[in-house]
Amino acid sequence: MKKIQTTLAIALLLCLAPMPYGYYTLIRYVSAIVFAIMGYQYWEQNNKQLAIIWIALAGLFQPILKIGLDRLTWNLIDVIIAIWLFIIIWKDKEEQ
Repeated sequence: MKKIQTTLAIALLLCLAPMPYGYYTLIRYVSAIVFAIMGYQYWEQNNKQLAIIWIALAGLFQPILKIGLDRLTWNLIDVIIAIWLFIIIWKDKEEQ
């Protein structure tokens, strides 16, 4: 899962660059799926708070009922989540 999280974090940072619209749609699908899986995994580990956060992020990124935020807000969200993913990857690496 660490490779997927790293890839997603990098993909979210690439959203800062001008990309074709299809890229952003793909990122919404991938992010929603990965965040839902992470939410489930944290729920199974009895870390309910993080599970709820990841499920909420899956809801934010889901592409069906789009949440209309301006580009600057999405860029800020993308950067914050990418940094958070890198922190989680780093913390998981230290715990092993």
